[in-house]
Order: sequence, then C-alpha cells, then structure tokens
Amino acid sequence: MDSHTFGRHEYDTATLNRRRFFATGASGLGTLALASLLRDDGLAASDVPRQLTHFAPRAKRCVYLFMEGGPSQMDLFDPKPKLNELDGQPLPESLIRDIKFAFIQKESARLMGSPRTFRRYGECGMELSDLLPHLSSCVDDIAMVRSMHGEQFNHLPGQLMMLTGSALQGWPTLGSWLNYGLGSESHDLPSYVVLATLGRGLPGGASSWSSGFLPSQYSGTLFRNQGNPVLNLANPRGISHDVQARSLQAINDLNRIRFNDVANPEITSRIQAYELAFRMQKTAPELLDLSGETKATLDEYGVTREEASDKSGFLGSYARNCLLARRMIERGVRFVTLFLSTWDHHSYLDSGLKRYTKISDQPVAALLKDLKRRGLLDETLVVWGGEFGRTPLGENRVNFKKVTGRDHHPYSFSVWLAGGGVQAGQTIGATDEIGWGVANDPVHVHDLHATILHLFGLDHKQLTYRFQGRDFRLTDVSGNVVKRLIRA
Repeated sequence: MDSHTFGRHEYDTATLNRRRFFATGASGLGTLALASLLRDDGLAASDVPRQLTHFAPRAKRCVYLFMEGGPSQMDLFDPKPKLNELDGQPLPESLIRDIKFAFIQKESARLMGSPRTFRRYGECGMELSDLLPHLSSCVDDIAMVRSMHGEQFNHLPGQLMMLTGSALQGWPTLGSWLNYGLGSESHDLPSYVVLATLGRGLPGGASSWSSGFLPSQYSGTLFRNQGNPVLNLANPRGISHDVQARSLQAINDLNRIRFNDVANPEITSRIQAYELAFRMQKTAPELLDLSGETKATLDEYGVTREEASDKSGFLGSYARNCLLARRMIERGVRFVTLFLSTWDHHSYLDSGLKRYTKISDQPVAALLKDLKRRGLLDETLVVWGGEFGRTPLGENRVNFKKVTGRDHHPYSFSVWLAGGGVQAGQTIGATDEIGWGVANDPVHVHDLHATILHLFGLDHKQLTYRFQGRDFRLTDVSGNVVKRLIRA
C-alpha cells in the first residue's frame, strides 16, 4: 500500500486525498487544514483554528428537504395558462419522437391542464399555487428555480443524480461531500443526519445518504422518530456508563494499534464511530425530547396536528422532523436531509398533491420562519426539491380507466433555495408555455451542486477524492455556479 508518514502516524494515500486537496488548493491553508483534520481523527492536539474553505463561505449548515417521487411543478410553482387552453390536445409527434417516458403511451397521450389557481405573493411577486398558503408567506426569503433539468426519468437514477451527482449507486451524497470537505462542527452529534417520513420508502435505500467511495465516517446517520433514535445506541441491561467507557477505550486502543500496522482509513472511521456513539447516548435522547419547546412553536410547525383520516401519522411525523432539523442545526449538525415519500402521482394527482402539501407546507414554512427568527437562516441553506418533475401530458398508462395523473419528467422542473447566502425574492429561469422544456437560463443538476458547494466556500472543481486511479468530484466533469443565486 502506497503510504506517507506524518510525525508518528502513517497514512495511506486514500486517507490523504482531502488533506492534499487543502494543502494544494487556492486557499493556501493546507498546514492549518492538515492539523485540524488530524485533530478530528483523534491523532493530534486540538490547538489549531479551523479553516478549510477555498474562500469565505456564506453557508455553514444545510437542510435538504427532499420530496421523493417527483412533485408536479406546473401544479405548485410554474403556472401554465396555455397548457390549460390546450387541455386534451396532442403534442406534435416530432416533439415526443425521441423522448423516453416511464409509462405514457405516446400515440394517445394528451396535454392535461391544471385545476390549481396561482397568485403573486410578497414584495417580489412570486407566483405560487393555492396548495401552498404557508410557503406563500415566505417567498421574499426564497429563490425559485423553474429551469432545473436532468436526464434521468426513473426514480432510483433520478434520486441518485440529485443526491450524489451520479445516476449510479456507490457515489457519495452531497451531504457526504460537505462533511468530507468541511468536517464536523458538532462534538456530540453526527455531522450528517437523515430523517425520513416514508410511505413506500426510498428506491435507493441507504444509498440515498451513503458516503460511497469516501471513508464511511462521512456517511449520513439515519435517526428514527420513535424509541432509540439510532438502533443499538442504548447500553444493554446491566452495563453501566463506566463499564461502557472502559470497554470503548480498550477497543479503540486495539484499533489504533491495528491502524499503525495497516494504515486503513476505515479503522479511523470505526474509532470515530465508537466514540461518537458513546457521546450520543446522552445527547441524542435530549435532542429528540421536544418537551422544552413552547406550545406556540409546536403549533407553528404542526407537531400536534391530528386527523382521523391521517392513519399514516405523516402530519405529525413530518412536522416533528422539520422541528428536529432546526434543533440539529442549533447543535452544530452540518447537513440534515428530510425525506418525504411519495409525490409520485401517476394517478389521482389532485388529491395526492392536496395530501402532501398539507403534510409539508405548514412545517416547511415554520422551519424557514423559525430559522430566521433565531438568526440561523443567514448561515443555513435550505433546499427543497425532488428527483424530477411531471409531464404536461396526462398519464394514459395501459389499464388506466381514467387519466388523473402525470408521468416522470426530468426535462424541466422546479426547486427552491433559501438562506445560506442565497439571493432571495427572485425566480430564475423559465419553461416554455406548456412546461415541456426549459426556455431560458437552464440549470442542470451539476450546476445546482456546484452552486451549493460555492455557498459553503468550496470550489467544486477542487473538491476531489482519488478512487480507483482517478480524481472524482460531486459535479463529475461539468457544472457551473449559478451566480444569480448568490447574494452580492
């Protein structure tokens, strides 16, 4: 194994990738970064100030509100009066000849208008659907991107693309890249946490928060909503805190001996995981205990919402997760992903959107307002979006008796961002008059990722990791920062 020695500790080349990046990057802060990383690995004294970015960051933390399934942009964010006029009409064959659909039968497909009404809100005059009454009060704090586009039209590759920059499994997620590039601000909680309110679940499972080929210490940690937040976190009956501490010390002493022999970075990850789990035995239960929150806060998020028709419990669950995201941000968690599944409305689009906006609109707006009120929004980036949008064509799948939904559509869809240095109160890009494709200012998935990294003070072209003989990055070999999204 190719290795290098720093002081008394031996590191293989995989462990050194991030350190080399900072040592050779434009910031010229390699020495400080190296010492800080050694400290984080438990291998050096913690007497060096932390500074790991290429340039001054706008954001320090991120909440990614991922809407699994593909929300319908023309029913939420992108009004299309012309689409309503052409309801029931076919598209020219030349337009759809080379387009791939998940389920639509091209020959008999027809345009389908939207029953939703749109109004302008805020000083910026942003247009939103009547399904978003709470978010409409926050429009001056968000930037809407209507011109998102990608290539993946099925859920798993689409979700992986949005979350990792690649349609293939095994790549690090955005949260992992930020964790790898910047390290952790929290001593007692993971730097990257995942909260899920799931219907059918996520096609990619743990790939949706995996560190991929990065060391496993950069993976997301899935928190549960009830019981022990992390499985196997509590001590077995009869094992005291002191016994646990002595056992952990002995295990980590053995792991450090092994690390000195083989220099495998996963041993360092294992040491950190053991130590963090030990500290979390005290901090994680306190984090999930909302008894200290005021009734006004619980009501604002909708944590106490209950309806007989909500057998899934999603109303309270998602509201609770949004509040937990704020609590995690306060405690120094770098990256929090909230999954809400599923917006995959191939049928019953209208009722489905009413249900999922009812679940999410109030707590999402409450999160934005709460972060702003506490002075956290300026340094906390909030991102809302799914893996793609929906077609302006109604879905006429075989055996569907009635067309009531839309198929997958990666060629134009919407996301929005808030806080963290984002230039709020604007709408970027536009789609054509029926919402089929991007008309101006296109923003590819890689462009979005490059912009997010930029907001955190990282140059997406320099944040790399060498794996299997080549340097990988979140944006692969493309991506441009969307400068209009960045506050001057």
